[in-house]
Amino acid sequence: MDRAIVHMDLDSFFVSCERLVDSRLNGIPLIIGGNSERSVVSSCSYEARKFGVRSAMPVKAALRLCPQATVVNVNMELYSKLSKSVTQIIAERAPLFEKASIDEFYLDITGMDKFFGNYKWTNELTELITKETGLPISFGFSVNKTVAKIATGEGKPNGKMHIEQQQVRTFLNPLSIRKIPFLGKASFEALTGIGIHTIRDLAQTPVEHVQSLLGKNGVDLWNKANGICNSPVEPYSERKSISTERTFEQDTYDVNQIKVLIGRMVEKLGFQLRQGNWLASCVVVKIRYSNFETETKQQKIYYTSNDRVIIDMARELFEKLYTKGLPIRLVGIGLTGLVKGNYQINLFEDSAEQTNLYQAIDAIKKRFGQNAIKRGGG
Repeated sequence: MDRAIVHMDLDSFFVSCERLVDSRLNGIPLIIGGNSERSVVSSCSYEARKFGVRSAMPVKAALRLCPQATVVNVNMELYSKLSKSVTQIIAERAPLFEKASIDEFYLDITGMDKFFGNYKWTNELTELITKETGLPISFGFSVNKTVAKIATGEGKPNGKMHIEQQQVRTFLNPLSIRKIPFLGKASFEALTGIGIHTIRDLAQTPVEHVQSLLGKNGVDLWNKANGICNSPVEPYSERKSISTERTFEQDTYDVNQIKVLIGRMVEKLGFQLRQGNWLASCVVVKIRYSNFETETKQQKIYYTSNDRVIIDMARELFEKLYTKGLPIRLVGIGLTGLVKGNYQINLFEDSAEQTNLYQAIDAIKKRFGQNAIKRGGG
């Protein structure tokens, strides 16, 4: 039996949320980002995209392309609330679903066509989401996650695409390799450098050649180009927090060394956040003294997975908490109030160079292990 996989994506989600609460923003070029000199675009309306505005570019550059655009600050509280409303509607009706990010979902409805028409059921679900939340949503329906996601992208906005098994290759072949999910900049440049521009080009290249060029990742990309993707839809569960702690072999008074350790711990947690597309909104620091007395202190922050922001806050909390001058037995760091969010929205107050740096560091860690690269202060 062919799998029946649906990918749903809320159209220009941040923009749509802002327009729900302020109708004056309807139909105009709109940029979601920060107001600082280093802010980058978190999202933008289709009206702004016509001028070349794109996510992750500096807001200053976006305004040079589209000076008439209105800039609105990111409001993660609003986006998280509306995302949860959509999640609840899907959870009440879908047999199995995965929340891939704050605005993106996969559903496995294999076998439901015995009782419903799968396409009809999916269409009715998206119409219900829009009716109850006011948010526009697109979907792609196919035999696996890769093809379904690409179909959603090709149909947006308000797209409803169904790609059956016999249509997969015909659908994929003429598309640019840029359309393949998780094809990074380095892989794109390596492939185009040897004349591979379309998905057909990649699919027809011997897999051994692609593997020699890109390693294990090349095999995965080759499979996707050939419409092969066995990734399951992972059952959704709401994660609330992540944490790590360290017990010292000998109790310590060394505050400077503990601050260095805090940096290492946050690096580890920040990498976990970004790999799972999570953003944290609260930092928690725990100290256990030699007499086993334990104290904690926490502080809300703006939704982020930026190591630098979290390290600064964690060290500040440690300084406020450590007032007794007792030897320390254990120190712990926790990140709570997690929501799903794409990587580029984490750093909307950072420069494009800073964003690229984090992406490069994460790529190195993912390939060679978390200890392959560290901050100088760690």
